[in-house]
Amino acid sequence: MTAQPQALQPELAATPEFTFDVAARDGAARTGAISMPRGVIRTPAFMPVGTAATVKGMYPEQVRALGADVVLGNTYHLMLRPGAERVARLGGLHRFMNWPHPILTDSGGFQVMSLSQLRKLTEEGVTFRSHIDGSKHVLTPERSVEIQNLLGSDIVMQLDECVALPCEEKVAEKAMRLSLRWAERCKAAFGHHPGRALFGIVQGGDVPRLRVESARELAAMDLKGYAVGGLAVGEPQEVMLAMLEAVEPHLPQAKPRYLMGVGTPDDIVQAVARGIDMFDCVMPTRAGRHGQIFTRFGRMNLKNAKFAEDPRPIDERSSCPAANGWSRAYLHHLVKAEEMLGKMLLTWANLAYYQDLMAGLRAAIADGRLADFIAETKAGWARGEDGGAPA
Repeated sequence: MTAQPQALQPELAATPEFTFDVAARDGAARTGAISMPRGVIRTPAFMPVGTAATVKGMYPEQVRALGADVVLGNTYHLMLRPGAERVARLGGLHRFMNWPHPILTDSGGFQVMSLSQLRKLTEEGVTFRSHIDGSKHVLTPERSVEIQNLLGSDIVMQLDECVALPCEEKVAEKAMRLSLRWAERCKAAFGHHPGRALFGIVQGGDVPRLRVESARELAAMDLKGYAVGGLAVGEPQEVMLAMLEAVEPHLPQAKPRYLMGVGTPDDIVQAVARGIDMFDCVMPTRAGRHGQIFTRFGRMNLKNAKFAEDPRPIDERSSCPAANGWSRAYLHHLVKAEEMLGKMLLTWANLAYYQDLMAGLRAAIADGRLADFIAETKAGWARGEDGGAPA
C-alpha cells in the first residue's frame, strides 16, 4: 500500500543549472522552487533524513510518494560506513540508495562534535575517532567537500563548528569566525558546478550581532544558498525565532534558506513565517520508532493504555494508509510488542503528516492566507480532542 504522489506543478521542470525562483510571498514567507538537473524541490520543503543512505523504516518509493522532493544524507556516517570512495565506485549515492531525485548532504561537522568522544579541533580541521570502531580520521573543509563530491550530492554543505547552547559569547564568536574561514576554503574546494550547489552556514550562537555578521560575510561570498545552523540545540523556541528574525534581512532574497535540524511541526510553521525555505529533522522518523505520532490533533503516544481498545484509525481524513488503514488498538499492540511493523507504520504516518503540512504551507502562502492557516493548524493541535498533546 502506498500513498498517492503529490503532483509537481507542470511548469516546474528540472533545469541544467541550480536555480531558485520565488512564486509568491506572504510577509516574510515565500513559496517557490529550487530546480536542478535531478529535479525540483518545492519550497517550503521538508527533507526526510536518510542518515546512512536510508530513511529508516521506509522504501524510497514510499518517501517519494508522500511528497518528498529531496532527502538528506550524512557525510560523517557515510564516510565511516561504507566509505565515500566505495559509494563513488558503486555509482554514487543516488544509485546506491535508489533515489534518483535531489540529495542534500550535511558536512559531518555536527556529528563530529556530538558523537565523537575523542576529538581535536584546530584551524586545519577536526581530528576524531570513529564512534563505530575507534579508528582515527581527519575532517577538513576540503575533505568534507571531497566526500560530498564523491557521494555525488546535489547540495553540499560547508564544514562548520557547531556549539551547544547556551554558551559564552566568546565561544560562539570563535566558532562563528572559524566557520567563516572554513566557508571560504569550502568554496575554493567546491569550485564551479552549475547543476549543483554549495550552501554556507550562519553561526553565532544566541548572539544577534554575531548572527548578523555571519550572515553578511557569507552573503558576500555569493554562494548558491544559505543555512542557519547551531539552533534547536537546547535553546528555547523564542531564542531560535529571535535569531531567525535577526538573520533574515541580511540573507539574499534570491537564494534559498535552510534551517538545519528543525524540528517540531510548530517550529517549522513559525520558521516558515520568518522566511525559511528548507528543513530537515530526525523527529518524525525517530518519534515513529518510539511510538509517537504527529497528527492534525497534535502528538499522540501510542504506548498509552487508553489506545488498547480504540478501534478508530489515527486520522480517517489522512491520505496515508498508515494513518487511515489500521486501528489505534492495533498500532498500540505493535508498539507494545516492539514489532517492526509498528515502527514502520508510525514512521510512514509521521512523514506523511510532515509532507502534508508543507503542502498546506505552500498553498497558504500562494493564497496569501498563511496567518489563517497557522492559526487553524495550531488550534487543531491545541484541541487535542482525540487524546493528543500539542505538537
